[in-house]
Amino acid sequence: MAGSQETFGKKEREKKRLKKKKDKLLRKEERKASGQDNLFVYVDEFGQLTDTPPDPSKKIKVDVESIEIGIPKKEDREEEAPVDRQGKVSFFDTSKGFGFIIDSNSQEKFFVHVSGVLEEIAENDKVTFELEKGLKGMNAVRVKKI
Repeated sequence: MAGSQETFGKKEREKKRLKKKKDKLLRKEERKASGQDNLFVYVDEFGQLTDTPPDPSKKIKVDVESIEIGIPKKEDREEEAPVDRQGKVSFFDTSKGFGFIIDSNSQEKFFVHVSGVLEEIAENDKVTFELEKGLKGMNAVRVKKI
């Protein structure tokens, strides 16, 4: 005959589980007795928490058509005129296809990729370019030699 499959650890875990269940039922009964079981909290028109329900006469009617979800369409936004900037190519690696241009007005460095170059450029060339937002900052695009 085989011995019992119920070990000491299994018995202890079952006792803990039953004790937890009993404690939970006791806490539930205490809440019911104290009247906390049906406690509601409301938010008033100023965003404050209160225990009184909101006044239906202060309810504001919102036009569903006036709610705009998402970003405005491109034709709705005003187009900014691209600003031609001038600068000097401080570094350009033709084998890797990228470089940097220093703006002649602000002395800021801007990244330039070969895909944004309209003509062949080399280091120390004076160029005109436009700026476009890239992943890591502003990039020079539509780069032409002067």
